[in-house]
Amino acid sequence: MKVVYNSFEGQYADSPRVIHRELLEEGGHEHVWLADPLHAATFPDDVDVVEYRSPECVAALEAADVLVANTHTDLEWDKRPDTLYLQTWHGTPLKRIHWDVMWAPEGRLERLSRDVARWDVMLSPNAASTPFLRQAFRYEGELLETGLPRNDLLLAADHDAVRARVRAELGIPDGVRAVLYTPTWRDDVVFSEGGREFSLHLDVDAFTEQLGEEHCLLLRLHYMLAGRVLEEQHPAVRDLSALPDVAELYLAADAMITDYSSTMFDFAITGKPMLFYAYDLEDYAGRLRGFYFDLFTEQPGPLVRSTPELIEAVRDLDATAEAYRERYDAFRARFTGLEDGRATERVLARIRQGA
Repeated sequence: MKVVYNSFEGQYADSPRVIHRELLEEGGHEHVWLADPLHAATFPDDVDVVEYRSPECVAALEAADVLVANTHTDLEWDKRPDTLYLQTWHGTPLKRIHWDVMWAPEGRLERLSRDVARWDVMLSPNAASTPFLRQAFRYEGELLETGLPRNDLLLAADHDAVRARVRAELGIPDGVRAVLYTPTWRDDVVFSEGGREFSLHLDVDAFTEQLGEEHCLLLRLHYMLAGRVLEEQHPAVRDLSALPDVAELYLAADAMITDYSSTMFDFAITGKPMLFYAYDLEDYAGRLRGFYFDLFTEQPGPLVRSTPELIEAVRDLDATAEAYRERYDAFRARFTGLEDGRATERVLARIRQGA
């Protein structure tokens, strides 16, 4: 079986990476990854790659028995009838996607819909997401509610050992509270001609000065922001956006700050505190993208609008977590019920069935 992988348009990451590692253990298969040269260094030396968008990339797709992707394979290629195209997607959709967005560059959705037409199987992380995925992509094919393979690590028997290893590799001492910041992308930053510059909208100096050496800030950017030059190139910010496995960062972190990113649904599996830095909530919800869930009447952590508010919530994190315990439990019941550490097992069973 020849398996081709596309993760975030050329990265060695996410659920396709987990599926790849399991199929390697099984043996007897040929594996090829589509690789963006910007991320070539993150691929293991023993992984066969072809450059994303190259003629070799198209040839690999057209020869594949299975394509495993976590986003659109935005290329022109002819899919064989007996090829299985498994679309894992990359998270629970809070923000509107595809045909449901309020704005997109002209022709983009029509072009990406040609890829949707190739999908044979799509994964859903939970029952709450299923109707929105079907609606947004106008997808009528096979859809499996399995949970996401990328999250299996969070419930693995060795997750404590993984946490200790990752913190040691990152140089985070015991007793230091690691806060993971995972802002999502804004369409008018990425697509608009002459659009806004990307900014964290976080006063890093104030964060580090007021919280002290007992805290460190870990940054994980959305893949659509890869390669952006940050104004906050600050010694206190550890930009870990290039690391292949975000689940390891969830384990290493003690709390997470996000805005509208699907990382909130994954991080909820850990039960650790979350803070919601929604500095542009009205603009994002009302003009730019919109939401599927009325999250911000039931969010599992405080919604803050400014760096001072955020610092206070982090400073008194234990009290913050206790105040939102009931909401957090309800959030987990709704969105993480399928995350039992066996999502990969369920997905592999479907891959073995073939097209």
